[in-house]
Amino acid sequence: MTGTLAKVEKKNPLKAIAGFFKGIAIDFVKGDIFVKLSALIMGVGYFRRGQIVKGIIMTVFQAVIIYFTFTFAVHYLERIGTLGIVELESVYNPVTMRNEFNDFDNSFQILLYSIISILILAVSFAIYLRNIRTVRALEIRAREGKKISTFIEDIKSVRDERFHVTLLTLPCIGIILFTIVPLIVMIAVAFTNYDQQHMVPANLFTWVGIENFRSIFGGDGVSSSFGYAFGKVLSWTLLWAFTATFTNFFLGIGLASLINNKSTYFKRVWRTMFVITIAVPQFVTLLLVRNFFATTGIANTIASDIGLTQFLSNIGMIPAHLSNIPFLTNANWARFMIILINIWIGVPWTMLIATGVLMNIPKELYESARIDGAGAFKQFTKITMPFMLFVTAPFLVTQVVHNINNFNVIYLLTNDVYQTLDQTLANANAQEVDLLITWLYRLTQDQYDYKMASVIGIMVFVVCAVFTLLAFNLVINRNKEDKFQL
Repeated sequence: MTGTLAKVEKKNPLKAIAGFFKGIAIDFVKGDIFVKLSALIMGVGYFRRGQIVKGIIMTVFQAVIIYFTFTFAVHYLERIGTLGIVELESVYNPVTMRNEFNDFDNSFQILLYSIISILILAVSFAIYLRNIRTVRALEIRAREGKKISTFIEDIKSVRDERFHVTLLTLPCIGIILFTIVPLIVMIAVAFTNYDQQHMVPANLFTWVGIENFRSIFGGDGVSSSFGYAFGKVLSWTLLWAFTATFTNFFLGIGLASLINNKSTYFKRVWRTMFVITIAVPQFVTLLLVRNFFATTGIANTIASDIGLTQFLSNIGMIPAHLSNIPFLTNANWARFMIILINIWIGVPWTMLIATGVLMNIPKELYESARIDGAGAFKQFTKITMPFMLFVTAPFLVTQVVHNINNFNVIYLLTNDVYQTLDQTLANANAQEVDLLITWLYRLTQDQYDYKMASVIGIMVFVVCAVFTLLAFNLVINRNKEDKFQL
């Protein structure tokens, strides 16, 4: 390279897939009889080339997959279209004098095991296709007189040259089992009527298509409440995410700049005082603060004693019939207090990050600025903030996503304290202070409405994914180190 970055050619995924299948077809057609027989018995090609152990492994693998398919997968896949038709029934057996249950269907079990079966069969099919290419490559090596590796040499390769594959195998399996499978199940549930009236195993649920999404984006009757609630909750979620992120960010930078200022004494003492708030578990802090601002809490007691409550009532900031400040019981007050409390528990984290960045800004920049006549404000806007934004841009993106899913602050401050007066919101089991994630939690824990919770979960994923892709793309395109100038 001569001063410019090398350009990496981006392959079209569809062309790559088409090329893969085309290569398999060519290998099968041009391969010898043992390559063709490998499409029937996967180990034949290895046996022919002297790789007995690999031949046994692939043959056993094929036998296990066939056994799995006809004894397990087919049993569930044949019922995936209906998610079961036989409901649970209890029949009294006069012989045993006990109530016995019939061989009933479990809709969730059918859905879960069908998805797992599809994934296993898809991976197995990919291995099956790859096997044809591998035995064809062995045939070519044998024809050209090249040495074919032994099983021991293959093991050493996995341990040495291909050790990265060995290391990544278990994490990939974990991601599939604990991330991809639950995600697919959640998406599938969003297209069913799985709720309190269709709870397994006592009842069955079935597919309803996009009906749940129509309810979220508007509808008639009860379903319209979900559309109304979704708009309200989504608006507050986005407002909260950006407000909580940037208030903490700018105040944290300001606090770090203040503490690191040359004229500030006892810097370690000030840092320690703010870091103490991080040492206390957030769970404890939020519950204590909730009690502090309760209707009969110390904040209301002090406000009443000094006449603040009466003053706010006189200027119309609190309803006349209230004798206290509705810190966490009024929608507007609660939202303001949630943001304020989040500043208290969030600014110290940003302060620590900003302190590390500030210490790495070259002092020569400030000295040059002072020589040029730049004051403190000019230095902050032209040096400190650009440098901070350059370094912490990825952090800001992740913080916005984190706050979209910030369950603790909202739930611990408002649970069993805030009650909505909006009947339409109440019909959807939502509140003005709910985020999408807390609304999802209420639907599952209080109403067992898994279908709508799954739809909301998909919406959370879409919002986070779209924002993350756009934001990181903007950061990567504009936040380039070689073009960064102060």
